[in-house]
This record gives sequence, C-alpha cells and structure tokens, in this order.
Amino acid sequence: MILVRDLFQLKYGKAKEAVAAWKEGMALFGKQAVKPRSMRLLTDLVGEYYTLVFETTFESLAEYEKMGKGHIATDEWKAWHAKIGPLSEGGRREIFNIVD
Repeated sequence: MILVRDLFQLKYGKAKEAVAAWKEGMALFGKQAVKPRSMRLLTDLVGEYYTLVFETTFESLAEYEKMGKGHIATDEWKAWHAKIGPLSEGGRREIFNIVD
C-alpha cells in the first residue's frame, strides 16, 4: 500500500477558504471509479504557516495513477482545480511505501 501526501503552502489568510474548497475536492475524489482507500485533510499547528496537506492511501502506485488519469480530464475536476489554484503559493507531493 502507498501513502500520497500533497502539501500546499497557502496564500496568507486563505486557509479557511482553501479547507472549504478541498472538502469539495474530497467529495469529487470519492465519486471516482478508482478512489483512494482513505483520505484526510490536515492543517498546520506549528511549522510553516498556512500549510495544508491532502493525504490519501492506495493499494498500489498503479491504482494511484489510474485514479489520476480518470478524473483530471473531467469538466467538474477542471472547475474545482481552477478554484484551488489561486489559493496556493506552491506545494509538493510525497509518495511513501507503507511498510507496517
């Protein structure tokens, strides 16, 4: 199983708006033919301010890739993505193999 962490550095003062938008996005992910095994949204308590993490798990890297190819082409996804883009200054992705 793999863990995917998408980390976003939000623009100053945009955390509340970003969390609301990401909750909408989580609903979109849940409607896909290939869905994450689990999903959760995290925000910072310490460290870099205005950090948001979207964490998902998948059975395999192949399942993660299938999910990505299936939803990014939809109009619904494009509309949602246009909403979250302006709320972030940047980000990165981490993918881990779950050992135990």
